[in-house]
Amino acid sequence: MASRRNLTDAETLELYRVSLENANKQPQIKAILTELGYDTAVMAEGNALLSETRKAYDYNRIEDDETSASYAHFSKLKAELEGIFDIQRKKAKVIFRKDPVTADQLAISGPMPRTYMKWLESAKKFYGVAANDQDVLNKLGRLKLGAADIATGNALINELETARTEYLREKGESQDATKLKDAAFSKIRDWMSDFYEVAKIGLDDSPQLLESLGKMVRS
Repeated sequence: MASRRNLTDAETLELYRVSLENANKQPQIKAILTELGYDTAVMAEGNALLSETRKAYDYNRIEDDETSASYAHFSKLKAELEGIFDIQRKKAKVIFRKDPVTADQLAISGPMPRTYMKWLESAKKFYGVAANDQDVLNKLGRLKLGAADIATGNALINELETARTEYLREKGESQDATKLKDAAFSKIRDWMSDFYEVAKIGLDDSPQLLESLGKMVRS
C-alpha cells in the first residue's frame, strides 16, 4: 500500500502533518473517522503528539548543530597547536640532542605521541617547563623560539582544553536530545500506525480519500 522506503524524520513529520490536517479538514474523512472512534478529542491527541515530536525534532537539530560547531572550533584549535608545537618541538630536539636530561624534561625524547591525551600532556610539559626555566628558554632562543612563542603555546593549550570541554558538553546534550526525539517518534509512530489501520478500514471504498492522508494506494 505505501512505499517501503524508510522515511527520514523530516519526511515522517510531514506525512503525519498532512494526514492529520486532512483528516481534520476533509468533511467526509472526518465523518468516517468519527464513526470509528477518532472524534475531535482523539484527533487532538494525535495533533498534540505531532506537536511534541516536532519540538523534540527541532531541539535535537539545534543541539546537533551546536555540537558540530563546537567540534569544528575544537578541531581548529587542535590543528593550530599541532602546527606550532610540531615545529617548535623539532627545534628543541636539535638544541637539546646532546642533553637527554633536558630533552626528557621537555618531553621531546622519541617520536611525537599519537593519542590525543599523550600528545596534549607532551605539549603541556614542553611549554610548562620552557616557561619556568630561564636557562632552557635562553637555549631555545638560539633557533628563534622565545618567551612570546612559549606563552602562545600555553595560551592555546588553555583554549583547546576549554573548547574540548565545551564540545563534550554539547555532545552529551545532543545525545540526550536524540533520546528525547526518538522517544517522541516512537509514541507518535505507534499512534499513527493505529490511525492508518483504522483509516484503511473506513476508507476502503474511497482510495482517493486515503491517498489524501498521504498513503499511496496500489492501483
